[in-house]
Amino acid sequence: MKETLEQIKASALAALDATKDLAELDTWRVKYLGKKGELTALLKQMGGLSAEERPIMGQLANEVREALTEGLEARKEAIEAEALNARLAEEVLDVTIPGSPLTLGHQHPMYLVLDEIKDIFVGMGFECLDGPEVELAEYNFDRLNAEEGHPSRDWSDTFYFDTDSRVMLRSQTSPMQIRAMETRQLPIRIISPGRVYRKDEVDATHSPMFHQVEGLVVDKGITMADLKGTLNTVVETLYGKGTKTRFRPHHFPFTEPSCEMDVQCHKCGGVGCPTCKFEGWIELLGAGMVHPKVLEGCGIDTEVYSGWAFGMGLERTAMRRFKIADLRLIFENDVRFLTQF
Repeated sequence: MKETLEQIKASALAALDATKDLAELDTWRVKYLGKKGELTALLKQMGGLSAEERPIMGQLANEVREALTEGLEARKEAIEAEALNARLAEEVLDVTIPGSPLTLGHQHPMYLVLDEIKDIFVGMGFECLDGPEVELAEYNFDRLNAEEGHPSRDWSDTFYFDTDSRVMLRSQTSPMQIRAMETRQLPIRIISPGRVYRKDEVDATHSPMFHQVEGLVVDKGITMADLKGTLNTVVETLYGKGTKTRFRPHHFPFTEPSCEMDVQCHKCGGVGCPTCKFEGWIELLGAGMVHPKVLEGCGIDTEVYSGWAFGMGLERTAMRRFKIADLRLIFENDVRFLTQF
């Protein structure tokens, strides 16, 4: 048995040196040290030895097993080191190769304009407020003097959540005017930008979802001249000195008197084109003096205080600011368009 153990040890160590990877190494382990391996099979024959031979052969068998186990661990470490070195050689990094350029994003053109508008109004002492997009008709219409039966309340114009027409996607950010007058001390100077929703057909200047900036001033001695002066200053700051505007009489239930403000078409310079529907002007915003009923509904004494308000479409403002001919480009997320700004 001694000679057999020596032979197993010699052949096993020779086979161990010839293994090339971990799979071959595991095959070697099963062959020599597994439950049905050669060494285990030989040890099972020790029961036939005499009492004097058994401890001697047992000690020798343990020495052989220990030698094979140590050889197995050493060979495993060597194979893993060889594999690591080979991988490092293949994946070596050439630090002289130029890196891949990183493409940095930037603000959307519409939000560039919104930041400019915020800066202008904050510089005038205004505060910027945010409000809910899912709104109550009480704030979107009732408190703004748009009573039942007003065309803007029709299901063909407004997105309602319930059959009672009481919960809706706001069609304007004007509800924040009511919320501000309810909760803030006078005088009030606020703007309220945000998304609004109306059932408009998509075309070059309309979308069922768009962004609006509402403004409100309530103080003593406020007049229409303050409104016109402020809006002309804003437009000239955005579009440059000498930008042509016009104010047209209009009707809104929450202002009296009311007006619409237009800017000369940036595409045709007032001559007429598809962008301005051949009128030479593009409507920018609606405005007016806050209706006394709206002020009184918020507990404001109209004998002492007056105010003005406006609502501006942000997309149209961005179109004029960057000379964009079609509003749909703002929403299409075409990188070729967006990277121009």
